[in-house]
Amino acid sequence: MNDPLLLTFNPGSSSVKIGLFGVTTDGPRRIGQGTIDFRSVPLRLHLISGEQTSDIPLKSPVTENLHEVLDETLNWFAEHFALKDLVTVGHRVVHGGDRFAGPVAVTDETLAAITELVPLAPFHQSQSIRLIQAIRHLRPRLVQVASFDTAFHRSQTDLVRRFALPREFFDAGVKRYGFHGLSYQFIASVLARRFPRLARGKVVAAHLGSGASLCGLDGGASRDTSMGFSTLDGIPMATRCGALDAGVVLYMLQQQRRSPKEVEDILYEKSGLLGISGISADSRALQSSRRPEAREALELFAFRIAGEVARLATTLNGFDSLVFTAGIGEHQPEVRAAVCERLDWLGIELDRNANALNASVISSAGSRVTVLVLPTDEEQIIANEAVSVLHQQEVAT
Repeated sequence: MNDPLLLTFNPGSSSVKIGLFGVTTDGPRRIGQGTIDFRSVPLRLHLISGEQTSDIPLKSPVTENLHEVLDETLNWFAEHFALKDLVTVGHRVVHGGDRFAGPVAVTDETLAAITELVPLAPFHQSQSIRLIQAIRHLRPRLVQVASFDTAFHRSQTDLVRRFALPREFFDAGVKRYGFHGLSYQFIASVLARRFPRLARGKVVAAHLGSGASLCGLDGGASRDTSMGFSTLDGIPMATRCGALDAGVVLYMLQQQRRSPKEVEDILYEKSGLLGISGISADSRALQSSRRPEAREALELFAFRIAGEVARLATTLNGFDSLVFTAGIGEHQPEVRAAVCERLDWLGIELDRNANALNASVISSAGSRVTVLVLPTDEEQIIANEAVSVLHQQEVAT
């Protein structure tokens, strides 16, 4: 008899990662995965099944509801896996606001609440809703579960979450929420398993990918993070600006007479590494470029990351370890070295060979702070939470 199967959807603003897990007695175990980049022409499904990798052209048009694309995608998965055994689908939902402190089954009520939060994360939240609605249309009897990026940060105090605005704004939900919580939750679990002494202490984790943020952990709980009310805040990212004087937005609107939509496009899609360099949003392309604008973009990236590490250390009252994770954090030694060089005053020393090899521990024996490189796995957390909610429903019935 085959194990029950579980699908996970981890959407970005223009792509979606799909995970397929077997639900075993030891928990969900990944058996396949796929990626769709909605910017690619023609549209393709990058599918991994065991040792086999396939790039499959998709014939379906990208429409507002994604029904046809997802139907074709599931049919391709069914060519390789027994999707008749599919029992649940888990979704990463970026924003849970103050409503959601943990995973929930998707019902009409919870989906309406998720939809109300679209203005707080317009690009990512809308993508999650489209995927949920597509699965509802294609497999209406399947239990769907939403896992929220903001939930992990609910352990932060109101002092940390508050802006210096009139109190009525905080009461209305204008506060720091934080994101990448599923990634930090996974890193906390890896630390607890592999580095228990460090896990009990104070950790600054840096999730550096196209979207990027940092989180201060104390005993595995989130105490502060660089992203705030929206996914624009904090350090510069691939195309997002990071922390910005609010006066700049007023200047764009009032003096330059730009429309709110135009300003939104600049801040989300045309800033960050792309905006500074004028070359690329990909830090790998900037590393290989000789142009001074590329070098400046990377220097500003490292400068802001190092500054945020120091700020989070203030919240934590010191820190014992620094963790790099996600695409850039896991695979780009040059970025890690540039950040750590700016933090040598804290006693951070890298082992250059270990760093070049992307080893798990890249700090030298004499470093006062342990520096780690740990792969993250948001889909595993989504799968774990989907199984947990499914089991709760089974017990309740």
